[in-house]
Amino acid sequence: MSVTKNKALKQWEEHCQAVQQATTVSIGETPVDVEDRIKRARRDYAYFVEYYFPHYAQSKTAKFQIKAANKVLKSKKIRGLFEWARGHAKSTHFTIFIPMWLMIQEDKELNFMLVIGKSEKAAFKLLGDLQAELQYNHRYNKDYGKQYNAGSWEEGHFVTKQGVAFMALGRGQSPRGIRDRQNRPDYIVFDDIDDDQMVRNEDRVNKIYDWLLEAVLGSMDMGRGRFIGVGNRIHKKSITARFSKEKGVYHTTVNALDKKGQPSWSEKYTIDEINEQIALMGYRRSQKEYFNNPVEEGTIFREQWISWGKIPKLETMDGLVLYGDPSFKDGTKNDYKAVRLWAIKGAKLYLLRSFVRQTTVTNMVSFYYDVHQSLPEGVSCQYWMEANFLQDMLLEQFKVEGENRGYHLPIRGDKRKKPNKFARIENLSPYYERGVIVYDEKLKEDEDTKTGLEQLLAFEKGSKVHDDCPDADEGAIYMLQKNTRSSDFEPVFGQRTHRRSW
Repeated sequence: MSVTKNKALKQWEEHCQAVQQATTVSIGETPVDVEDRIKRARRDYAYFVEYYFPHYAQSKTAKFQIKAANKVLKSKKIRGLFEWARGHAKSTHFTIFIPMWLMIQEDKELNFMLVIGKSEKAAFKLLGDLQAELQYNHRYNKDYGKQYNAGSWEEGHFVTKQGVAFMALGRGQSPRGIRDRQNRPDYIVFDDIDDDQMVRNEDRVNKIYDWLLEAVLGSMDMGRGRFIGVGNRIHKKSITARFSKEKGVYHTTVNALDKKGQPSWSEKYTIDEINEQIALMGYRRSQKEYFNNPVEEGTIFREQWISWGKIPKLETMDGLVLYGDPSFKDGTKNDYKAVRLWAIKGAKLYLLRSFVRQTTVTNMVSFYYDVHQSLPEGVSCQYWMEANFLQDMLLEQFKVEGENRGYHLPIRGDKRKKPNKFARIENLSPYYERGVIVYDEKLKEDEDTKTGLEQLLAFEKGSKVHDDCPDADEGAIYMLQKNTRSSDFEPVFGQRTHRRSW
């Protein structure tokens, strides 16, 4: 046995021991107690999971997990795709819990399960986790009888005493002729079948997709049974993405945060830890892993075009503009509030300060005043915001902040008739490519600047990513160039209680 296989077997044996230790049973139960539990487990999926799998169920079962299980149970010929964010137990539910739940129903719902992984090793691992439960879960075996009969996950197949067969295949392996006695697969699940390398090769994707819908789906008895895909979308042309568009496919998407900006699995995750993870991974990466929204870097803007450098003294600049693109509402569930300080000197454009956050209007307004107070005496700056955002609420916030600071900023509304947003932002790309735009090198580790850069690199036509920061940049750069040509910069004077060194 190879070192790798020996290690895998040892890990599996340790897992089996953990299953046995976690699923101890009560010796004082009556037959009535057991029968009542079985009846409830058949109809109540959450109860089934939490009683029989305490070693997995460290958190309460989420509503979306319960809904998915009930959908699979009721739909004997479902063609389904369940795109769940990473860490939301999609593999556990669809390759362990749900098939074992189907097995305990009064009417037999599972005869032959086929699990497909992106590799044979990945598929065998999934099968091993399932076999561990069927063979060593004391609670399940006590209520439904001994399960395991013969075979092994190491060989890619095993059967139970009740005659239910389980088999694993890696992506691309032939399933033709697969059967167990008279049974063909009636529960097929392909789990995380995409990978980062394959999705970049459209020919490979096409080949595997044809294999999936021809050889794999065709291994069922004229389509009888459940055919299910689970994973998260890592590329716009992935197998997962393509399958979601097939006619008749039941498709649901669960992101880390729901439409209200709250954790989809609130029983397990808090809003703070999700936001911390997003901040650590960065906007673009987290969109792929947690929001089923793959973003390809470099479609319009490329990272190698970002120039970092030392900034000339502000007194030598030809003009400064602080421009904001706020969202209407507060909180993390809405768009970002983006405010950026830009300067121009000759043909060069410089990014000096950055505020790109899902936060309150109050915090955004405070940033305007903080920037003003940080400027050296005698340096003028214009303060802009998109006109359609300058509503009563925002003006009131500026008024309140001004009264607290002892002066008011002359905030202006950008009233121009803007062309298409995509075209406006896309027009900035030549500036980046030619090195006309320079980011202050002091901002390399600034979190707001990092977030803004993620939005810029993710920007492309038709994308669902946030574009508040690139939109603010376009507004600032437009005003700088327009007003520099017309020498229309007006100095703003006001009390500055704090100064920063530039």
